[in-house]
Amino acid sequence: MARQNYKVRKLRLSRQKFSGKMQKKLVLIFMLTILAFLVLIGRVTHIGATRGGEYTRLVLSQQTFENRIIPFQRGDIVDRNGMVLATSERVYNVILDVFVLTAREQSLEPTIRAAVYALGIEEELIRSTIAQHPYSRYQILAREVPFEKARAFYEYVEYAEDGNWINGLWLEDSFLRSYPYNSLASSLIGFSASCSLGVLGIEKQYNHVLSGINGREFGYFATETSLERTIQPPRHGHTVVTTIDVTVQSIVERHIREFNEANEGRVRPGEPGSNVTAVLVIDPNNGEILAMAHTPGFDLNDPHDLSVLYSREEISMMTSEERYDARNALWRNFAVSDTFEPGSTVKSFTVVAGLETGILQNDDWFYCGGMLHVGDFDIHCHLRTGHGNINTEGVVAHSCNVATMLMAKEIGAEDFVRYQEIFGFGQWTGIDLPGEANTRDLIYHSDNMRITDLATNAFGQNFNVTMIQVASAFSSLVNGGNLYVPRVVRQIQDETGRVIETKPPILLRRTVSDATVADALAQFEAVMIYGTGITANVPGYLIGGKTGTAEKLPRDQGNYLLSFIGFAPLDNPQVLIYVIIDEPNIPVQSDGEYVRELSRNIMMEIFPHLNIPKAYVVEENEGEDYGNQYYY
Repeated sequence: MARQNYKVRKLRLSRQKFSGKMQKKLVLIFMLTILAFLVLIGRVTHIGATRGGEYTRLVLSQQTFENRIIPFQRGDIVDRNGMVLATSERVYNVILDVFVLTAREQSLEPTIRAAVYALGIEEELIRSTIAQHPYSRYQILAREVPFEKARAFYEYVEYAEDGNWINGLWLEDSFLRSYPYNSLASSLIGFSASCSLGVLGIEKQYNHVLSGINGREFGYFATETSLERTIQPPRHGHTVVTTIDVTVQSIVERHIREFNEANEGRVRPGEPGSNVTAVLVIDPNNGEILAMAHTPGFDLNDPHDLSVLYSREEISMMTSEERYDARNALWRNFAVSDTFEPGSTVKSFTVVAGLETGILQNDDWFYCGGMLHVGDFDIHCHLRTGHGNINTEGVVAHSCNVATMLMAKEIGAEDFVRYQEIFGFGQWTGIDLPGEANTRDLIYHSDNMRITDLATNAFGQNFNVTMIQVASAFSSLVNGGNLYVPRVVRQIQDETGRVIETKPPILLRRTVSDATVADALAQFEAVMIYGTGITANVPGYLIGGKTGTAEKLPRDQGNYLLSFIGFAPLDNPQVLIYVIIDEPNIPVQSDGEYVRELSRNIMMEIFPHLNIPKAYVVEENEGEDYGNQYYY
């Protein structure tokens, strides 16, 4: 019993001893452990903050990173009826993964055979690529392989006896810009140097709309295992719906081509039918361009080809700088970028300026003796014998220079210049195309216009304009006095065809009153009934119009720019056409019959297509005999 009590006391003493010292030790150990963890966490946090990128790169360097761009598809350009003018066709780049291919020796020969026979790639190129880049995961063997070859490759892989061994060769999606109509509306549409860079025309102006955003496919790969790939899909470009009518554009270009072929080398051997032949077709009620064309044009699928202008020998002798200049000249859009003296087509603006200010009246009469002495110069009328007494309407109908100069004198320089500005001469029209010419310094202002400048400006000489300026201003004379911003784009659509933006007509300002518009329409009718435009009439239609002949600088060299503006129907104009022939290759360049004939031929075809209403039933042989009048 005593022995047992002794053991119990000893056990109690032992417990008391453990509870004292040992508890303190345990607490100390616990605190040290917590402290160690805190130090470790702090250290890890510090490393992550200061050297995390370094360690991440160290880890990733032990893996292979694959990063592939998924190209976007550039948006289409279509005409007003949905006909495709520019599109991006799917093509393929042939990619060789040398690392994967050489990992399995049995894959080498079958893969090379597939590339040679199905894709047409040279065997030497494949073997040299393998030898030079043994660890490469991405080598481009061929670019822009068409769909037909891609299909042949996939069929080869599927049906070849050793197809299962083909490895490390794959096709990457790409896109090639294509223009189905080749040279049609070339300067207007423009072209793109790549899927993301438009060079001129609509391709350049709307590059931000047509371009999209590339997608990506990426992931990390270890030696024997691979992680799931991440794909960020591309955002494709939008479709641009233009105001152009492919049929009207085709008709215009065909007639331009026929005119130039008929007169090529006629007077000047080896030269084309004209320096430039240009046509602009516009809806005068909203500024929409239906057609815009000029010679010579170029192939949009091969825009750098200069053979349309030069022989192979001439091209081979050109320096790189000369080729650059030649291409820029070829790519210029005459209707927007080139300036010229307009001639008599702008006499109408002199007349309406006088009518609008009240300085002139419809029943005013003027005398034309064939010449007017202004300042130190004798300035002649085109009819050297003179028109005699002529009223306001007759001035426009017969295109009298002398009477127009007399009108300008009464109007005065200040009002004359003011109305030039109202009609937009010397200003940008705001057309949605690049490269519009700046004509600010190509017209006179009231502080520098001399009496002779006012006289010559009155009938369209001694100042410069662009085609688009004249067409826009003239439209305001026939549509009720509204000057619209000309435009070539109607809508923007997404890749599903949903309209995401509509381009409404933009009215800049009113130019003249309704009363003056009525007077102008009567004058334009007179041009076609008994004036200089008779031979441009299209049987069955009531047309208004104005002719023009501008003598080019230097004067007295026999070089002229012929022009005609016509619209129909007279009482409710729906279409306006402006035709220019610069230095026609004909015996007498001032013979305006050529531009009237060209205008008539074009109008005869486009009016029915555009459903322009006829005014009367055409009798047999009507319109063939125009008499022996003098036309200017």
